[in-house]
Amino acid sequence: MIQLWNLILYQPLLNGLVFLYSLIGNLGWAIIGLTVVIRVILIPLTVPSMKATKKMQELAPELNRLKEKYKNDKQGMAKAQMELYKQHGANPAAGCLPQIIQLLVLIALYQAFRQVLVVDGVGVIQKINEFLYPQLHLPLEAKINLHFLYLDLSKPDVFRLPISGQTLPLPGFFLICAALTQFLSSKMMVPATKKAEKVAEKTEEKTDDMATAMQTQMIYLFPLMTLLIGFTFPSGLILYWFIFSLFTMIQQYFIAGPGGLESWLRKLKR
Repeated sequence: MIQLWNLILYQPLLNGLVFLYSLIGNLGWAIIGLTVVIRVILIPLTVPSMKATKKMQELAPELNRLKEKYKNDKQGMAKAQMELYKQHGANPAAGCLPQIIQLLVLIALYQAFRQVLVVDGVGVIQKINEFLYPQLHLPLEAKINLHFLYLDLSKPDVFRLPISGQTLPLPGFFLICAALTQFLSSKMMVPATKKAEKVAEKTEEKTDDMATAMQTQMIYLFPLMTLLIGFTFPSGLILYWFIFSLFTMIQQYFIAGPGGLESWLRKLKR
């Protein structure tokens, strides 16, 4: 199983990263380039998932009306909901397989970046070469350039502000950008949270309350987790996550629109 994982995902991604690094000579740009290439390759998988999300967003008002109509009839609600999905050709489970594939690619990319984002030491290049195709083997005396703009890609993107003899850790530019794009991307996917909360309050079943509460919490929880994890992760991984989230946000905008950001955009236009 591990050999199959390495052969299909991990090894090609690691070789792609090293290949781009050999062409560009800068690991930061190589990470950005590989992230964009992977996201472009995955477009045929991500588009159906985003279209399914858009379809569910369009049906949200009708679903809310059904919840109000069948608030005391759980079976009637389930039947009416299935009929609504069938009528509009919507499938809440659509895009599950693409999402799983994307997750597997994410894990493999993470492993590939972790493999390279190591301070040079004995055996580092030799260990990388074990997974590289013969044409891409690095000289054993080679040292990977881990500097990109102000970043040391092997260290966290954290500034330390001296205060009264102590240091206060603060998130760096790319760490803030990664959390911000994660937040905006999540917000775009949940266009009617407040409306759903109001409907859930009227239903006797508490499952609606729990679902809408979790939906709202995730909008803020994921960016917060990105910030907290970013204090310990190499900044090369944060750079990758920022580009990944930014690409997702742009793709989401062109396929499904601004979603939950629409009200904010209207206020900015006033």
